[in-house]
Amino acid sequence: MKIAIGSDQFGYALKENLKAHLIALGHEPVDFGVADPEEAIDYPDVAIVVSEKIARGEFERGILICGTGIGMAITANKIPGVRAACCHDSYSAERARKSNDAQILTMGAEIVGPSLGRSLLEIWLASEFGGGRSTRKVEKIKQLDERKKTEPV
Repeated sequence: MKIAIGSDQFGYALKENLKAHLIALGHEPVDFGVADPEEAIDYPDVAIVVSEKIARGEFERGILICGTGIGMAITANKIPGVRAACCHDSYSAERARKSNDAQILTMGAEIVGPSLGRSLLEIWLASEFGGGRSTRKVEKIKQLDERKKTEPV
């Protein structure tokens, strides 16, 4: 699977680790983040690029990493059609997909180490949307996205 990935300078090391892991798992990561840990970049700039690519269907999944993962998730979720989840434990990584059909996983490099990051990534990638009772809820989110595209704030 082609997977969009990006980070600011704070997430650079974890992003590089996860990219290598994605390749080892047979995936094709495409990097839209900072190319050098000394290069300062604002996390919204990276989140917007990756999220718009997800919303347009250019990638099925995306991964965003900053210091906490929170700013990336907030920014990503501003893009209609995107459901991003900040996950720092295995249960939330699984439920992000199974219950919420999240296409973007965000993590905080100041919170998640490389080993846990790889584990969360594997869980998230292996999980699929379960449908059932969650379908109605995800459809409501999609309807909200559509309404907000045309409705003035």
